[in-house]
Amino acid sequence: MAWYPRAKKLELQPESDAQQAIRPTQLILHSIVANWTARRTYEFWRDSTNLESHFGIGYGDRDIAQYIGTETRADANAGANRRSDGSGAISVETASNSKASDPWNASQVEELIALGVWAHQRHGIPLRICRTSGDPGFGYHSMFAAWSTSGTACPGPARIKQFKTVVFPGIVARATGKTSAPRTPTAPPKNDKPTAPATAVPVEDPMPAPTTLHESVAGGPDLPAGEWTELPAAEDTAILRGPCTYDVGVSATLSGTGDAGRVQMRFVHVDIETRRRSAALPVDVYVRGGDTGTQVSRRGALPAGQYLKIEALADGTGAAVTHRTVDGLVWR
Repeated sequence: MAWYPRAKKLELQPESDAQQAIRPTQLILHSIVANWTARRTYEFWRDSTNLESHFGIGYGDRDIAQYIGTETRADANAGANRRSDGSGAISVETASNSKASDPWNASQVEELIALGVWAHQRHGIPLRICRTSGDPGFGYHSMFAAWSTSGTACPGPARIKQFKTVVFPGIVARATGKTSAPRTPTAPPKNDKPTAPATAVPVEDPMPAPTTLHESVAGGPDLPAGEWTELPAAEDTAILRGPCTYDVGVSATLSGTGDAGRVQMRFVHVDIETRRRSAALPVDVYVRGGDTGTQVSRRGALPAGQYLKIEALADGTGAAVTHRTVDGLVWR
């Protein structure tokens, strides 16, 4: 187990000893929709539900507690709790007003940044926003449907904006040595009243806020042997149109791969006017045997006048794409 030195240890049992081990690759932020201290959140997990998070953060100065070691599964993130490869997400609940409409206050922002830096240093979580539901990095609960079985707006619009413009840039800046001094936190709110917006942590060259990309397409093409075939998007065969910078992941469900042998996927840039195609971009994936799913991701820059597309190739006959999902972030 791994315990964060800055947090008060309030260990949940039997979960802390009984639940499976994970290899932490993500950190996901939540709002608990209650004006609770870190201890009150612990009591709720202990007495009222079979769910739990790794951490809870209240409104007050250094009000942070840890309930389960970060190398043990916690059950606040649905499909991200623990995957078949043993990877999983660290979950962080934060106090909010009763509508989850308030921003994080200054002390909460400081705790989130400090915890994010520790997670990067202790577990090697990369300094990037998650590009897909399984991609290592930092995110918030409503970013991907796989992280919430019933759907959610958590942690709320104000905090999602803060995550993109204050919290995540602050983690990157501090982890890379561009800023260090924490600010004096504000006092905790009373009577469930929203707090004033937190002042941004000083960050050199803050990153622009990305647009979230998500689409899910049922059905797909057969894959003729030896031919690169474009996979359909919601409107046409293009995932994106430039100019933009992107972090995109594509998940495809395949059938008939037992007879088709190896199946490859790749991204290409295509000129809109001339239809001239780029050389295969340096990301592909190989699949063998049985009905299966696979995923490929890429970070890149798409020039003006070009499309980003995804293609698949089967060595043999009988393969088909039955479903395709695109998740990612786009900067314009």
